[in-house]
Amino acid sequence: MRIVLQRVSRASVTVRGEPVASIGRGFMLLLGVGVDDDPSGDAKLAEKIFHLRVFEDDEGKMNRSLSDVDGEILVVPQFTLYGDVRKGRRPSWIGAAPPEVAAERVEAFATGLESLGARVARGAFREHMDVELVNDGPVTLVLDAADL
Repeated sequence: MRIVLQRVSRASVTVRGEPVASIGRGFMLLLGVGVDDDPSGDAKLAEKIFHLRVFEDDEGKMNRSLSDVDGEILVVPQFTLYGDVRKGRRPSWIGAAPPEVAAERVEAFATGLESLGARVARGAFREHMDVELVNDGPVTLVLDAADL
């Protein structure tokens, strides 16, 4: 599982002009599932994200977590995180998990975040989404379950 985490002031997803999800202050997660990913690290990754101290305290230091600031999470499925551009000019998607597998893993990950106490909104799976966000900082991190 590969995630691009962005600290946001707000973020939203629309599909065909209809609102699907929105959050205020918190994290927007672009989440991809790889074909060979081991799901055993998903819970650890969810816990890491929930407890990341990347929100400023009163002294301006990144010392507060999502729960400390009463933040929210928007999970956006993003198979293109596994695009391989090493050869040619057109990405290969063979590294991405099949949609049926990825959908289940993305939902399980979002549910895992909720079990930790996070308020989680979800993008739409297998849809063309318009994603809007206001990146706060900007703070952007790339996390990979295989690295934990």
